[in-house]
Amino acid sequence: MKFAELPLPPLVQKGIEETGFTDCTPIQEKSLPLALSGKDVAGQAQTGTGKTAAFLIALFTRLLSQERSGTPQNPRALILAPTRELVVQIEKDAQTLGKHTGFTIQAIYGGVDYMKQRDALKAGADVVIGTPGRLIDYLKQKVYSLREVEALVIDEADRMFDMGFIADLRYILRKLPNYDKRQNMLFSATLNTRVMELAYEFMNMPEKVSVTPEQMTAERVEQVLYHVSRKEKFPLLLGLLRKEGMARTMVFVNTKREAEFLQDRLRANDFPCRVISGDVEQRKRLKILEDFKDGTLPIMIATDVASRGLHIDGVSHVINYDLPQDCEDYVHRIGRTARAGAEGKAISLADEDGAFYLEAIEDYIKQKIPTEWAEDEMFVHDYKRSKPRPHPEPKHPKKGGRGEKPRSGEKPRSSGKRRPAEGEKPAAAEQAAAPAPSTEGGQPAENGEAAAKKKRRRRPRKKPAADAPQG
Repeated sequence: MKFAELPLPPLVQKGIEETGFTDCTPIQEKSLPLALSGKDVAGQAQTGTGKTAAFLIALFTRLLSQERSGTPQNPRALILAPTRELVVQIEKDAQTLGKHTGFTIQAIYGGVDYMKQRDALKAGADVVIGTPGRLIDYLKQKVYSLREVEALVIDEADRMFDMGFIADLRYILRKLPNYDKRQNMLFSATLNTRVMELAYEFMNMPEKVSVTPEQMTAERVEQVLYHVSRKEKFPLLLGLLRKEGMARTMVFVNTKREAEFLQDRLRANDFPCRVISGDVEQRKRLKILEDFKDGTLPIMIATDVASRGLHIDGVSHVINYDLPQDCEDYVHRIGRTARAGAEGKAISLADEDGAFYLEAIEDYIKQKIPTEWAEDEMFVHDYKRSKPRPHPEPKHPKKGGRGEKPRSGEKPRSSGKRRPAEGEKPAAAEQAAAPAPSTEGGQPAENGEAAAKKKRRRRPRKKPAADAPQG
């Protein structure tokens, strides 16, 4: 099916044409006719299949077909997403597809521009795209109201459960108009029992649409697995980077600590790279993503915060330096390459720990990952070792407190006691604190008062002697 065959407004068709879309993907072909007719849709499809464009086209069509009935300050449509990166990506696609619709689109997410986003939301926006946390923050401040929302979209609903957002999600959904007074769309990579319970609770008899191919992973991704020991992982990674000539590569690890360690070692061996994780400041994360997209940064090391929702053209290789503990994350990770019909390669390194996750991953994707054995010449053993990161200095007590070290060139502070001048007798308190004079036997003499203050020692109790045997 082509987009030109769908009953879309000219303003939406114009945005689709400028984007370059002509043919519908399977999920778009199944969900768009239902959504355009006004029905609620719960769609399931793998990553990178055009779910975002599907709900944006349906949402813009609905808003254009109805006149605004409420106040201009409150949003007409709400799109909920689990991560900041996904919110930014959806907003970018919305600005492109809805370029000619005249709708005001505002992204709301944590980490940046608190007052700027607050003022923009208060001024009014037709479409609001956000993460649950900050949306609830502004909602409790009564910056905006959700009572006039005409369309709701929940993206990556299964991820909402995984990240613990379900309580926040339910709080927001209860602030919306009744489910029969708005159109609801839910899209996710998996429609498990928890997600469908949410759909039946807050949606109006949703039509379930599933596009699940026999092969869970993208068809154009070439998958390779290397069994390697933990000590040989980095030498093999260097060999692969030099051999493959990877122009734009994403390296996935399981922990932030491993990501920073890998970044230091790659930089020491002249491989420019940056780390993106949940702890990185939002401004830095966006700057890293922009540098990676425009080719300034060839290698990006990431935790699973970047495994979903990011559409980056031209990612040639994805490397699982650590195999994911969740089998679904494997599909999302390698889905960062071979997007929009392109080809890509996914390389996984299975060490002693990662081998335990391999069976579950292969069961989930319903195929064996092709295994290759690394030759000796692929390992780089003469690499430069990175300098260890400095440990944070321990915090000293407050100035003037006990244990504080004097600064350089500064005399240590006195305890406040004055030394008696030569020939001067010490004060009475110091005399009382002074030790008693020694006796001839070398032991300190005890007066009556000192003996009374002396701690009493308990004598150990003697065990009763056993009864003597009778003779």
